[in-house]
Amino acid sequence: MIALIQRVLSARVDVGDETIGAIGHGLLALVAIEPDDGETQTRRMLERLLGYRVFTDAAGRMNLSLTDTGGGLLLVSQFTLAADTRSGMRPGFAGAAAPEHGRRWFDRLVELACAAHPEVETGRFGTHMQVHLVNDGPVTFWLNAG
Repeated sequence: MIALIQRVLSARVDVGDETIGAIGHGLLALVAIEPDDGETQTRRMLERLLGYRVFTDAAGRMNLSLTDTGGGLLLVSQFTLAADTRSGMRPGFAGAAAPEHGRRWFDRLVELACAAHPEVETGRFGTHMQVHLVNDGPVTFWLNAG
């Protein structure tokens, strides 16, 4: 499981003219499910999303996590993060889970996140979405649960 996380002042996901998920200050996590992902990787990713220290403390150092700040978490499925881009001019997607497997473990990540954190929003799995964000910093990290 891969997540590209961005510390944001705000973020939202639109499908057509409808906003389906929105947060204020917090983390936007673009998440890719890989073929071998399961419960272990899902739980590890949630631990990392909630505990990764990317928010600044009173001294201006990145010492606070999403759990510490209570900010929002916007989870958006994005299989393209698992693309193989090492050769040629077109990405290969063998590294991404099949849609059924991806949906199962993305939905499980959302379920666990909602049980563990007060503000969780999502995009819509398998749908063309427009993601809007104001990156704070900018601060962006690539996380892997493997």
